[in-house]
Amino acid sequence: MTQTPPQPLRVVAVSGTLSSPSKTDALVDAVLDELALVLPIERHVIRVSELGPLFAGALTRDQLDERVERELRAVEGADLLIAASPVYRASFTGLFKHFFDFVEQYALVDVPVLLAATGGSERHALILEHSLRPLFGFFQALTLPLGVYAHASDFTDRRVTAPLLQERIRAAIARGLPLIRSSVDEKRRIERAVSGVGDELDALPTPAAQDAVPVRLYS
Repeated sequence: MTQTPPQPLRVVAVSGTLSSPSKTDALVDAVLDELALVLPIERHVIRVSELGPLFAGALTRDQLDERVERELRAVEGADLLIAASPVYRASFTGLFKHFFDFVEQYALVDVPVLLAATGGSERHALILEHSLRPLFGFFQALTLPLGVYAHASDFTDRRVTAPLLQERIRAAIARGLPLIRSSVDEKRRIERAVSGVGDELDALPTPAAQDAVPVRLYS
């Protein structure tokens, strides 16, 4: 009997940077690349630097451009969300927040969210806990235990090059995988029950034990 290959996870990343290319985009790409090494994923990246002019002046969702509406539906249908922003005036960027202002209030309930941010120095690292985690707590999302913060010296030519940052990315994914697997399994079980296909689930690979060793969070 031929085994059905695991269904790829729908991974949507939202980069709140206002410039492109940027260190935040590079961090998002590095997280996606690392995630693809341990799970089958279907990646989709939303950059507010490109999308911003289409929604910056909108007050309600029915005023949005069709492209913005498609991106909102992608976020609301994600198996895993990566939310990343540069530090701007001690928080995430305004366009990043304005984009999520249009996301349906209960669309992200129990959806795993990996938090990420970039800043000029280590002093801004608590944006993960003081800004990003409360935002997704409002949505009742499942924010993963470890976020990823990167500062200017972690990059070379807008590429992630610092070994400690690469290690933090791997640690954030390894620590989050049990929650991701549990959430996705439950979501697929519900989808199959509704569609009447059955409740056999595609097993996602389990990380090796050594990958889950706690590491230093900040360089």
